[in-house]
Amino acid sequence: MIDSGKRSILGIGVNVVDYDGAVARVISCAHAKERCTVSALAVHGVMCGALDSAQKYRLNQLDIITPDGQPVRWALRLLHGETLEDRVYGPNLTLKICEQAEQEGLTIFLFGSRLEVLEKLSANLKQRFPKLNIAGFEPSAFRTGNRDDSEKLVRKIKASGADIIFVGLGCPRQEIFAFENADRFSLPIVAVGAAFDFHAGMVAQAPTCMQDFGLEWLYRLSREPGRLWRRYLFLNPAYCLLLVAQMLKLEKYITPSAKRPDNEMNYL
Repeated sequence: MIDSGKRSILGIGVNVVDYDGAVARVISCAHAKERCTVSALAVHGVMCGALDSAQKYRLNQLDIITPDGQPVRWALRLLHGETLEDRVYGPNLTLKICEQAEQEGLTIFLFGSRLEVLEKLSANLKQRFPKLNIAGFEPSAFRTGNRDDSEKLVRKIKASGADIIFVGLGCPRQEIFAFENADRFSLPIVAVGAAFDFHAGMVAQAPTCMQDFGLEWLYRLSREPGRLWRRYLFLNPAYCLLLVAQMLKLEKYITPSAKRPDNEMNYL
C-alpha cells in the first residue's frame, strides 16, 4: 500500500498513492465519520487548475487527488522520481471502494449524471456487489443552484444515512462540489468523473492497451469528436509544454497563483 503525500504537478498537489492507499483512506474516514474529499484527475482536470487560479485553490484543498491518467502518473516520475506501478483510475477506484464498502457494511450515495444513468448504474453495482447498500441517488440538475437548493441536497444525502458519496458531475463541476461541500458532510466525497456512465454501460471504455499507453484520450476523441476536440487538441500539448516549464523552474511565471474563490458555486 502506498500513500506518500502530495507532489506538485503544475501547482496542483497530486497524491503519490495507489489503489490500496486511496481505498484504505476512504474506508477509514467513512468509519470514523470524517471528511475526505477525493478526486481522480487526468490531464484535463490538472489543466483546469493549472490555468485557473480559483480552481487551483479548490483542488489544493481536497484531501486526495489521485493520478487518474497515465500522463499524470508519468509526471510524478518525471518531476519527482515517484514510480507508481499504475495510475489510480476513477472507474476502477469506484469499484474497489464499493467492493470494500460491501464487505464492511458501509452505505453509498450516488450524485450526478442523469436519472436513467443512475438507475442502470445502481442495478449494475447491485448485480456485481449483491450486499452493497446503496442509500440513494440524485441526478444532476445541470445548473448552478442557490444556497437553498444546495442545502436541500445536503439534507437529503444526510437523511439517507450514507457513509460515502460518489459524485459524477464531470470536471471541474464535481471538484467544485466537493470543495464547497467538504465541511457540510463528515464523510468521504469521491469525485469519479465518467465512472457513472462507464459502469452504467452508457459509454464504452477505451481498450486496456490504449489505457496503458496513455491513449484513452484518443479513443474518447474518436467517439465524441464534436464535444472533446478542443479539450484534447489544445490542452494535451499545453500540458506537455507546462511540464517542461516546471522542469526548467519556469512554470510559476506562466501559470497563475492559487487564489481563493470570491463566491461560492453550488453545482447541482
